Amino acid sequence: MLKRLVSIGIVSGSIFGLLLRVIEQITDKKVYTLLMNVDYFPVIKNWELSEVVEFSFHIFVSITVVIVLYYGLRKVGHEQRVSTYIWLNILIGGLLYLTTTFSERTPELTDMIAFTYWLVGHAIFGVLVGIMIKFSR
Repeated sequence: MLKRLVSIGIVSGSIFGLLLRVIEQITDKKVYTLLMNVDYFPVIKNWELSEVVEFSFHIFVSITVVIVLYYGLRKVGHEQRVSTYIWLNILIGGLLYLTTTFSERTPELTDMIAFTYWLVGHAIFGVLVGIMIKFSR
């Protein structure tokens, strides 16, 4: 199952990242920039990272989220509920949006349009994860 979860993290994280990149290109709302942002990590924020390296960090986080959520939800018998993945990822997205305050490159905390795109992206990530887990048996 661990290999499947890693694959689910890679696929869903890639689609999520691509979605936010397209949204940013169309709307100029810096939601993809926020996804790639590492300005809140003390040492890493000073490094000059390529987009490929930043995206790799994002994929690593996506894989970790999928694994942690799956095994956490399995303990309470909810690992097959797509809606649970959606709501938990919306919650995670809402909390992560606060990191926008650590960077000049990301949306303003009060930018509700960017916040909406951000949460919709996290909801779609949750849908993808939930559906892939539900049908991966």
